[in-house]
Amino acid sequence: MTQAVTGRDIEPGRQASGFDRPLLLTPGQDLAGFILNRVGRGALFMTAASSIVAVLLILAFVVREALPFFAPGETVAAASHAVHRLGELLGSTCWYPEAEGAAAEFGGLSLIAGSLYVTVLALVVAVPTGLMTALCLSDVLPFAARQIIKPVVELLAAIPSVAYGFFAVLMLAPWLQQHLGLPTGTNALNAGLILGLMAIPTIVSVSEDALTAVGRELREASYALGATRAETLLRVVMPAAHSGVIAAVILGMMRAIGETMVVWMASGNAAQIPSPWWDLGQSIRTMTATVAGEMGEVPKGSTHYHALFAVGLLLLAFTFLLNFVTEALLRRVRHGKGVV
Repeated sequence: MTQAVTGRDIEPGRQASGFDRPLLLTPGQDLAGFILNRVGRGALFMTAASSIVAVLLILAFVVREALPFFAPGETVAAASHAVHRLGELLGSTCWYPEAEGAAAEFGGLSLIAGSLYVTVLALVVAVPTGLMTALCLSDVLPFAARQIIKPVVELLAAIPSVAYGFFAVLMLAPWLQQHLGLPTGTNALNAGLILGLMAIPTIVSVSEDALTAVGRELREASYALGATRAETLLRVVMPAAHSGVIAAVILGMMRAIGETMVVWMASGNAAQIPSPWWDLGQSIRTMTATVAGEMGEVPKGSTHYHALFAVGLLLLAFTFLLNFVTEALLRRVRHGKGVV
């Protein structure tokens, strides 16, 4: 007959077979474990909260510096001036902040349009190329080739943006003028192509990880039912990895819309909306390039200075809106109300 062993029969500090941790902790060991647990949880919480605090501090700083441009106040005149400033920033295409006195104009619509032009064009270039490359790496190429090609593609993300800018100005701009007959090589097409090239490594890396994580079971089940490789990839693997693919597209989009140096060097920096709208051979200016190009030359505290912070606040609001829309799309897909 076996005899039951209770905690009182176990010698404190005695180790269990095959484990480093004793079966019964002494009071000192129990207290030390409790303290280490609390300290570890506190450290992890502080690490996670630090990024949120940093974002909130940046947002508060930008808002504080942008408010004088709108001149909010309690009086009717101040409120009317704020509405006028907001309407001018969102509805006017004239950006002449360096004009004297009342002649200065702060229309940001052309800057918003320029940012949208290069972002959409970059996504048109990067998303199909990145997704096809990811599919090729995950399901077509041999494993040995994947182990070589994927690090090479990811290495493109380590190239400084100024190097891409020099390539756009010195190589791509003359090529566009000579072969497409464009009046200038620094235009929306140039900036969009380079931004698309810069976004490809991010989309490839994240998408390939998501596609690989789907596993072999779904693929083999699809093949067993008679599906071809193309049908398996498009109708089984891609829908199963939709969350990772959408995240990859979002990251690529954020890379394009937040890029500064390349669009500053390759877009031409003309604050205008192309006319006709589909003419990508015309020069444009983005919000990021405007802030980067003019912030170092304006007097601190001037209207122009605060207008640049207002443009930065507009860019933050734009990116937050895009994140909100994409998160809503993800929730809709997860609940089966939409398809990718």
